[in-house]
Amino acid sequence: MSKSSQAGAVAPRRVGVWLIGARGAISSCVAYGLAGIREGLLEPVGLVSEQSVFRQLPLVDLDALVLGGCDVCRRPMTQSAGELVRGRVLPADLVAAVSSQAASFEARLRPGLLDQTDVGLADLDPEAARLGALGVRQQIEHVQNDLRAFQSEHQLERVIVVHLASTEILHTPSPDWEDLGRLERALDRGVSQPASVLYAYAALSQGHAYINFTPSAGSAIPALMQLARERTVAHCGNDGKTGETLIKTVLAPMFVARNLRVLSWQGYNMLGNRDGEVLADPLHREAKLRSKGDALRSILKDPRLHHQVAIDYVPSLRDWKTAWDFVHFEGFLGAQMSLQFTWQGSDSALAAPLVLDLVRFTELAQRRGEGGVMPHVASFFKAPMGATSHDFYEQYRMLLEYARR
Repeated sequence: MSKSSQAGAVAPRRVGVWLIGARGAISSCVAYGLAGIREGLLEPVGLVSEQSVFRQLPLVDLDALVLGGCDVCRRPMTQSAGELVRGRVLPADLVAAVSSQAASFEARLRPGLLDQTDVGLADLDPEAARLGALGVRQQIEHVQNDLRAFQSEHQLERVIVVHLASTEILHTPSPDWEDLGRLERALDRGVSQPASVLYAYAALSQGHAYINFTPSAGSAIPALMQLARERTVAHCGNDGKTGETLIKTVLAPMFVARNLRVLSWQGYNMLGNRDGEVLADPLHREAKLRSKGDALRSILKDPRLHHQVAIDYVPSLRDWKTAWDFVHFEGFLGAQMSLQFTWQGSDSALAAPLVLDLVRFTELAQRRGEGGVMPHVASFFKAPMGATSHDFYEQYRMLLEYARR
């Protein structure tokens, strides 16, 4: 058993984790990090589920997870790993030590669905482009065939689907999304849908739990929330909370508790890697900025608040992100003061353990028959489904209460 084994864990079983965007930086950190923990080369630092309060839960052991997935690019795992090694995210000795496990993961990868709005990737897999041009029902069938084959070939008890692909453009909600019947009829007519919606539909309709770690629509549309309830399938999202927004949801409640008025909160983000390249496009950036901006307004509840967030692509930063925030606030006697902070971190190294946490919590919910949205994992997301508060402390309290029940 690995160092991740828990005293309260059930007998070992095999659970599949299907990563959408499997050749990206987060997935690479998941794959190499998971292998490193299994081999005793890494401590599970950053895994919330490894805290003592959660050890009483019968969470699936990390040894039991089998990784597979899909992507629209053909970038080899060795290239992704090499970029992360040069960027001081992955240790070179770890990459060398678990190369066979990484190769096994890569052998299980399949072409993904190219979203119709995304073209021109330098390393685009032609098969992904072909799949993206198929009718929507054919695309769904292709995803489901991949999931079915993955589960059968590796004798998996269940499969958890995790959406880690690049952010899609911001889509205007369609009337076809309002209920499941309308969505089904739209699919029958061949009405195009965002790739994240097709992935979520394919997973949920087959009974596979779904996690959306991106700002893309995924399972958050009413029709798919209905599908998840009717099929008793667990799902959660959206947009993993790893850096600047995490700090905001921790700091903002302090101003509320002390009755200090926040006048302005300006944020500026610089990031590299593929995410930064995608977000350099205004249509993709708009989707990301919406999920980053809503949390602060929800906590402070002041319509007079001036709040802006900017994102710039800086290629030389690679997988590292720098966020600078300026908070201008008013205290007693009208005295105006300010707080500034700079956050520098690797988004992929911060996100990877949260992905493993979410897999474990979601697998438990699915095994227990807790279908539908999982509000108790709200602390992991910028725009959490089923949550009424963006306050990090309130969100984490929900997770603790779930564990203690």
